Amino acid sequence: MPSLQELGGERTGLGGADLDLLHGLLADWMLLADLSFADLVLWLPLADGSGFLAGAQVRPTTGPTVHHDDVVGTTVARGRRPQLDTAYDEGRICRERDPDWADDVPVREETIPVRRDGRVIAVVSRHTNLATARTPSRLELTYLRTADDLALMVAEGRFPSPGDSVGREGSPRVGDGLVRLDEAGLVTFASPNALSAYRRLGLATDLVGAHLGDVTARLAGRSQPADEALSTVVSGWAARQAEVEAAGATVRLRVIPLVAGGVRTAALVLCRDVTELRRRERELVGKDVTIREIHHRVKNNLQTVAALLRLQSRRLPGDEQAPARHALEEAERRVGSIALVHETLSRAIEPHVPFDDVADRVVAMVGLADRPVRVSREGSFGDLPPEVATPMALVLVELVQNAVQHGLADGGGEVVVRVERSGSTAAGESAGLLRVTVTDDGGRLPVGFDPAHDGGLGLQIVRALVQDELGGRMALRSVGGPAGGSAGAAGVEALVEVEVSPREPPDLTEPQA
Repeated sequence: MPSLQELGGERTGLGGADLDLLHGLLADWMLLADLSFADLVLWLPLADGSGFLAGAQVRPTTGPTVHHDDVVGTTVARGRRPQLDTAYDEGRICRERDPDWADDVPVREETIPVRRDGRVIAVVSRHTNLATARTPSRLELTYLRTADDLALMVAEGRFPSPGDSVGREGSPRVGDGLVRLDEAGLVTFASPNALSAYRRLGLATDLVGAHLGDVTARLAGRSQPADEALSTVVSGWAARQAEVEAAGATVRLRVIPLVAGGVRTAALVLCRDVTELRRRERELVGKDVTIREIHHRVKNNLQTVAALLRLQSRRLPGDEQAPARHALEEAERRVGSIALVHETLSRAIEPHVPFDDVADRVVAMVGLADRPVRVSREGSFGDLPPEVATPMALVLVELVQNAVQHGLADGGGEVVVRVERSGSTAAGESAGLLRVTVTDDGGRLPVGFDPAHDGGLGLQIVRALVQDELGGRMALRSVGGPAGGSAGAAGVEALVEVEVSPREPPDLTEPQA
């Protein structure tokens, strides 16, 4: 289904500011649909003036729908729907037409002009299913009255307010709880769900007739310092959103002033009990802090171990090339590479490791012994899950150290780390196959060398980590030189391939109020 941006730009000629206002309307028009018990369709004028294009639609959650099929993308020629023409040409709400019959269902249609800077840029048609018509309750009458107030604000260009981004995402809905205020901020109607929300905050009396701002400020002041601005905010003077905590409960409020002819005549306050949601968020924050603290402490402990190994190696007799000292230095590098991963996790907000920084720091740990060796990286590791990042840090430090120590020996040269990631998730995150090659230009492998059995402890560690822990594969081969392969200087290439699973999306499901 094409988006409003695509439809508006291709066929209507609406400008960027017009589309921005329409996007703001669409962000809030579920509110109007629920209050109206009606389907809404947004009609955009065609650039050639021949008719209207359906740019968006929404169905109510409070009543039966009229449009079971999507109408977005369809067009209506001028003269076919007179109320669309009248609303657009005259800039007024049209309700004159008799009900239509669609699939043996009577449907009342009303049209509302959408105004920006004094001119009509679109029309919203409101379609009400009359098949279930009955004597409305006071709640339904309040809904319908408030819907008419909002429709008038749309027609006057006052809703949505320019630059108003209050409460778009996660804001309370009509069914969560609704309070209607008069021009003085006194409650004229409160839905049962709204009363329940205020009961959880500790209200023992009725809301109707009370000043909502004063009641809310008084309830909030029982458990925290009084917020002098809260009473004004909740009284309906401006579009605002606030959260009130009292008696162990949390209620989110969204305030929408209802304006007619430039005068505030009433206000709509939507309420939602978010106590359970906030409790879950606090638990998640606490768990996140705990996990990061654990990573921080593990990093400190590993750095202590690395420091002890370094002290021990310095106390050993003999020159710097003594086998015992060399073994301790290798152990120190291995412990240090793991500590780097935990240090990154202790600082990161996301539970994944941005591995490029870790890789560069790991490579810098390799002992070059003042030899003319240059180590460079090509490509990006991206983000890796911790279960891949920790062994990959060890694999990288072992392969680079092996290339420097055995491939280049004392002659110096270059070591290149190349990284490739294949595949991507819907969110654009790298996933799929991670391919890492470490290549040096220090000469070919000895004749008869078998990577599966020959080599020192470093290669054994790499094989164990790649094959057993990461479920990947590792290969070692000669490249370049006169003996075959590609042209150029002879060298050795170590290849590691590992499947990296995409990260699991966070569970953002909110509990129902």
